[in-house]
This record gives sequence, structure tokens and C-alpha cells, in this order.
Amino acid sequence: MEVQLQQLRYFLSVVETRHFTQAADALGVSQPTLSKQIHTLEQTLGAPLFERARGAVALTAAGETLLPLARRMVADADAARDAVQEIVGLRRGRVRVGATPSLCSSLVPTVLRRFRTEHPDIALHVNEGSSQDLIADLLARDLDLALIVQPEHGVDPSLHAAPVLRESLVVASVASGPPPTAAPELALIELRDTPLVMFRPGYDLRDVTLEACRRAGFAPRFAVEGGEMDAVLAFVEAGLGVALVPSMVLVNRPLLRATPLAPPGMRRTIALAHRRRAVLPHAAEALRATLLDHIATGELPFGVQPL
Repeated sequence: MEVQLQQLRYFLSVVETRHFTQAADALGVSQPTLSKQIHTLEQTLGAPLFERARGAVALTAAGETLLPLARRMVADADAARDAVQEIVGLRRGRVRVGATPSLCSSLVPTVLRRFRTEHPDIALHVNEGSSQDLIADLLARDLDLALIVQPEHGVDPSLHAAPVLRESLVVASVASGPPPTAAPELALIELRDTPLVMFRPGYDLRDVTLEACRRAGFAPRFAVEGGEMDAVLAFVEAGLGVALVPSMVLVNRPLLRATPLAPPGMRRTIALAHRRRAVLPHAAEALRATLLDHIATGELPFGVQPL
């Protein structure tokens, strides 16, 4: 037999009131129930805990020994319950979320600002990286959630990736210079002789751009290559060339012009991924709900559609 937490609570109540009936009343149980639990506790410990005389009780030597231990055990149990309830109630906790650089510079700040307003005591840890790196972090349990570009071949079977957005790619060019085409939309082949600002190797958009150019029948000419999103946009702003970028990243970029691609255009799907068999922490589940609600409101930039 093992000592039960409830028995220790009954024991402490009797110690406080020095009376079995008053202790039972304070606990909201019957006096026989309390007496039975105290008797079971004494049998488990192998010694009487109280001396009963004329309606009052006093602690035995064994009871005196148990008293500080019981108080500490009950206090620890209460502290554990309160700590868990704080997390469940979103009064504290943390979320580890990852996103690609383009999403970190566009969608993610807006969602996190809203989440912070609703849950100010939740710690936020953001990891910016390529979709491949974010998937590896999810598999390594270093992230709770990640916004990734959904690969054509799918993700690891141990992950669940739910499509949440479809985003158009546009041609970014410096607004103060001539547009890359005189038409409202640009056919990709028109970029054959136009210098491109190209992302670093391993970056999702680099592979997408190179494959699209190959299918259009040409190899692009690079003006500069090797940057990530912020660097690529800065190079375009400097007039070094144009770049194929997600439409979302050009929001609040007044120095840049967005030119849509002619049909069929180029699009990518953004998915929210997490480990398939893992139960999301309450804080992560709350962030997931905030993201999906934000997407559902329709407050999205041009070229972005909810799924």
C-alpha cells in the first residue's frame, strides 16, 4: 500500500482542528470516511498517528515526524497543480515557432502582435530559416510549430502539414526605375536578358526561380546572388536587378514595384506544420488558433489567398 495525497490532507486537517468531526466538516466529508482514511494511513505507515482522549486528539511521536513531511508534500502537490493550471490557462508558458524569412518579414509579426495582446505572459521563441531547416527542427523537437513552403513531394510522414495560404510570386523592381514590362503583366520569358538578384543556394525561392526559368526555356543572368530575403530586397531597391519574390514581402516596401506574372503565373503553398503524434502545448495551440483566425478574417495582402 502507498501513502495517498488525500490521506495526507485528511491528516493535516485533523492536526489543524485537533478534532475528527470538525476536520471532517472542514473537508466536506463524513466523519467515518475521514476516520477510515486516517486508519488506512496509519496501517500503511505502521504506527498510530494520533492519541484519542475525551473527544480531542494529540499527535504521537510518529505523527510529529510525519507532520513536516506531509505539509511539504501537500504544498508541492498544490504548487504543481497551480503551475500546470497557469500553463493550461495561458498565464505562462512558451511557444517555439519557426517561419521562412519571407513570412517572418510579413505575416508573422502581425500574428505575433495579436497573440501578444491576447496572451502577454507567454514567451515567444521564433526561428527563421529555410523550409528544409524548419522541418529538421520540427523532427528534432526544437520547434512546436512551423510555417513552411509545402514541398511538392510532401513532408516527412511523422509531420502533419496543413495548407493555410496560397501566395503568388511577383517580379520586384525598383519603383523609381522603368518597369520590367510595358504590359500590366510580365511573361517570364521577358526576364531572359534582365539581370536577376538571386537568393543563396539552399534557399527555397532560388530553386523555384531557377526551375521556372528552365521551363520557360532560358537560364537567368545574375546581377548578384547569395543573399536572403532582406538582402535581396535591398539589392533590388539599389537598382541592381529584379527578383522573383512572394507578393506578401512587398507590403510596406514603397521603394519597390510589384509586377504580376502573366498566366499561369507562379504560386506557392504555405503550410502550418507540427509533429503528427505530439500533443501541442496549450500555448502553441493558442498561437495556431490566432494564426488561423487572422487568415480567416481576409486581412491579407494582394496575391495571397486563404486555403
